[in-house]
Amino acid sequence: MLEDKNTQKTSLAELGEFGLINHITKYFKVANSSTIKAVGDDAAVLDASEQQTLVTTDLLIEGVHFDLSYMPLKHLGYKAVMVNLSDVYAMNGVAEQITVSIAVSNRFPLEAIEELYAGIQLACETYNVDLIGGDTTSSTKGILISVTAIGKVDKGEAVYRNTAKETDLIVVSGDLGAAYLGLQVLEREKQVFKVDPNNQPDLDNYTYLIERQLKPEARKDVAGLLKELDVKPTSMIDVSDGLSSELFHICTQSKVGCKIYEEKLPFDPQVISTCEEFELDSTMVALSGGEDYELLFTVPIADFDKIKGNPHFSIIGHITAENQGLQLVTRANQEIELKAQGWNSLQKD
Repeated sequence: MLEDKNTQKTSLAELGEFGLINHITKYFKVANSSTIKAVGDDAAVLDASEQQTLVTTDLLIEGVHFDLSYMPLKHLGYKAVMVNLSDVYAMNGVAEQITVSIAVSNRFPLEAIEELYAGIQLACETYNVDLIGGDTTSSTKGILISVTAIGKVDKGEAVYRNTAKETDLIVVSGDLGAAYLGLQVLEREKQVFKVDPNNQPDLDNYTYLIERQLKPEARKDVAGLLKELDVKPTSMIDVSDGLSSELFHICTQSKVGCKIYEEKLPFDPQVISTCEEFELDSTMVALSGGEDYELLFTVPIADFDKIKGNPHFSIIGHITAENQGLQLVTRANQEIELKAQGWNSLQKD
């Protein structure tokens, strides 16, 4: 929490905008040869190559996308980068640079911004990307973070949402639903804390769920794994808004339908046990939860033998004709129409 009276707090006004930029970026190192000039001039300079450039941007706003009562600033910085890198990997690309812009109110001292950028720096070092610029400004309340990621992909190798074909297999990496349940656990503990500030939460049974919510990892490894298997996806998207929403995007843009099977959805044991505790349906959590940052993709049915049994991937269904719609086949073998019920940032409370 930010109100620790024993820690030193340095006013951002003492540094000014350029002093703050110099202070928070001085430890960032350049890791990619395509980065000719990073932070410190009017614009970054990147080397143009024979590859195609990928660019993606996300905006995170306090009170909408994160709650600082349980989101440490270092984790927030790390997660803000992951949200963007995940989009680059969903295009079958490699992320190389990011820009970071922040707006902060005067309730945040320099030490808080240092924590935020420590998380950003850790993400850059872990995923081998360069911080090449951004902006800092003031906010009347709270904190706002905008990250832009820049990546590369070989010509002809980019994977889009609109290229799924009938009979393609639907595959997802990792497991689903943990990040949403991590949020539910944290929200519950926040309410308990409000009632009794002396209560110490016991989170040992939820470590995986909380990590998936507070410190997600983008699936940089998937492109390499698929290359080793000699498999190229026909379409791909990252699971940020819930499985049903991502399936809806692929099917709508590819003009196809789909059929997924409830019994094939991958869950971590903590997801199963916590769903029972919270009296939630694990399938609905996977379909509507979001923030898993796994990759959902389609592959030709001819690649079934290459994918089946791989511990990194689960085949959860297949693509159908557009007129068959989006269907979930339950464990009782009933077909239920799928709807995009995931996160909607513009939805009113």
